[in-house]
Amino acid sequence: MKKASGERTLLASVLLSSPGPLVLGAALIYGRSSTQLADFVRRTVELAAIIVSWIVFRVLHRESEPDQNRKARLEGLANTCVGAAMLISGLAMLFIALFSENREKGNVVPGLIIALLGVAVNFWFWFRYKKLSREQPNAILAVQSRLYGAKFAVDLCVAAALLFVAVLPEAPITSYMDRGGSLAVALYLIRSGSMTIRNVQAKTEAAE
Repeated sequence: MKKASGERTLLASVLLSSPGPLVLGAALIYGRSSTQLADFVRRTVELAAIIVSWIVFRVLHRESEPDQNRKARLEGLANTCVGAAMLISGLAMLFIALFSENREKGNVVPGLIIALLGVAVNFWFWFRYKKLSREQPNAILAVQSRLYGAKFAVDLCVAAALLFVAVLPEAPITSYMDRGGSLAVALYLIRSGSMTIRNVQAKTEAAE
């Protein structure tokens, strides 16, 4: 039953994460905020990593007695994908924040709505994955908890930056908030992704 709960939660993560890149991709036609563009990149890469994690979890827990070496390799693959997703997202956001031009931001309301919804949804998934990983110790669920903790913190930052863009589009502080939001998110993701990949490598070396 607990395995089924973990699989259902991962599937729910995939389904609820899927609309974000689509909505933000369409929103970029009208809004050119660097934070909104960076958020689109982040959500797209993270969705790919969550899909990989769900597939690996599903494969492993369809087997009554999975080979432990194969299980460790697949879990390492899934968690490396999550770490790489955070790292790539952070680097993309860092590039955009440092090199994007200051220009008209356009309509960022769709991105703001997605970010606000993300604050609520990601907090729930963060809590859910922490609870599942305590009840059912599992490497994939533990890293998903770390990912959703990062996603929750990131969405708070993104929402704050886009709120300034939406409410005070012409104010000088808005450009600093928009770019500052991207920088803060980038550094957080780079740190989280690097730590996740290092943890996977350390476990792999310890098992050899």
